[in-house]
Amino acid sequence: MVLVDTAETEQGGAGRLDTGPRTWRAGIRRAIRIGSRPGPWKRGLVLAALALLLGLFMLLHAKIPNRIGSLGSLVETFLPWFGLFIPLLLAGALLRRSASAVAALLLPVLVWLNLFGGLLSDKSHPGNNDLTVVSHNAGANNPDPAGTARDLAASGADVLALQELTQQARGTFEKELAKAYPYHTVQGTVGLWSKLPLSDTQPVDIKMDSTRALRTTVATDQGPLAVYVAHLGSVRVIPRAGFWTAQRDAGAHALGNAIAAEQNKRVVLLGDLNGTMDDRALAGITSQMRSAQDVAGDGFGFSWPAEFPVARIDQILVRGVEPQSSWVLPATGSDHLPVAAGISW
Repeated sequence: MVLVDTAETEQGGAGRLDTGPRTWRAGIRRAIRIGSRPGPWKRGLVLAALALLLGLFMLLHAKIPNRIGSLGSLVETFLPWFGLFIPLLLAGALLRRSASAVAALLLPVLVWLNLFGGLLSDKSHPGNNDLTVVSHNAGANNPDPAGTARDLAASGADVLALQELTQQARGTFEKELAKAYPYHTVQGTVGLWSKLPLSDTQPVDIKMDSTRALRTTVATDQGPLAVYVAHLGSVRVIPRAGFWTAQRDAGAHALGNAIAAEQNKRVVLLGDLNGTMDDRALAGITSQMRSAQDVAGDGFGFSWPAEFPVARIDQILVRGVEPQSSWVLPATGSDHLPVAAGISW
């Protein structure tokens, strides 16, 4: 016996399938909407284009002209940070469920890894050092030069280079470092302190109004080592003028010429070069010397500004000797971080 709910029958029944014309039309419209939606390869084409442009931008950074506001040098100073756009674009691609955008991101990922992937691993060989060198822009406005001197002496460096030495701070550094470093020389605003004898010291002309570079010979057990200390001109971002680097670029060219003329096969350059190793303006130097951080460091070695380092402008470069390790020391009273390297013959 079958009982029929007349109320449900009259109202169409909550549990029954409505197969009327209205339902069929709604289903057709739904199918049309689904069919008209772009597929995963057609979605996010703008994101895909941005990803390709980012990859080409990093790949061809050397082609960005410097004639307009030194734009090329500005890009190269902060080039590693362009990699931050990759996760942002990836998040957009996943949100849009765009296969084309995800595929396009392979280009900037591969380019970035090719440029900077080698810096992500530890390449140091501690314990094999014949000589430890430290370079530090001591900071003209350093409120505690005595404390900075003690911290640097505690690093155990055999050779210590300082830049941006003021007349007021010079005496403090000489006093505090005298016990650990019996040999030292100061030329203008740069100086070198050493546990080993120095000779043939002379200023180096890097086209500045004051002396900001020197060259000396350090007598090591393995033979003489030519050491250069330099503080190249500052760079500035100037409204309507762009990235001002003229003084720095002229100094880099002069310093490169001095190093090229160096007779000693073993050379170390310590200094604040106000530029990264990617900056084309330093090509006259980087073409004949290797960066200790790139060869034997762990990470990017950012040294400026001390509060939140975003660029490695304090450099240790070598020729004729082997970097075994490279690292960044803790902050002092300066706005730069000290950088250190262990080298061997």
